[in-house]
Amino acid sequence: MASHQNPASLSKDELHTLASKAIDAKAYAYCPYSNFRVGACVLLSTGAYHTGSNVEVASTPVGICAERCAIAPIVASIKRPDMPVIRAIAVATDISPPASPCGMCRQFINEFATSKDLPIYMYGKDGLDGDVVKMTIGELLPMSFGPNDMDRNK
Repeated sequence: MASHQNPASLSKDELHTLASKAIDAKAYAYCPYSNFRVGACVLLSTGAYHTGSNVEVASTPVGICAERCAIAPIVASIKRPDMPVIRAIAVATDISPPASPCGMCRQFINEFATSKDLPIYMYGKDGLDGDVVKMTIGELLPMSFGPNDMDRNK
């Protein structure tokens, strides 16, 4: 894994950019069935930001959430030894209080988090002017099952 800063040590500028990009990503959501827009942004140890938005299809379980939409291209395009560390994630919705990642996304995030302290910032309908909820992946997914648990079977 790449060397990285403490995931919780975001500067004010990094946090503002992360939040703004997640909020802006909602505009790209394809959600004609639920009208529930979600945007997400991931900040990597390289300093890069990757965004995603939810994409629904008529066959409900086939869609993809914004968080997985943001993370999957990173994983699919970088060889494992060179995989950058996810420093933080922001999720934005149009409701208040803000929504947290769904259970499937929590598990997906957990797979690629290098620490249970990975911060997840959640923004609601008032965006940067509203309340933000900050939790770690460890708080959102206690007693998680992840890559390290696979070694227990050996």
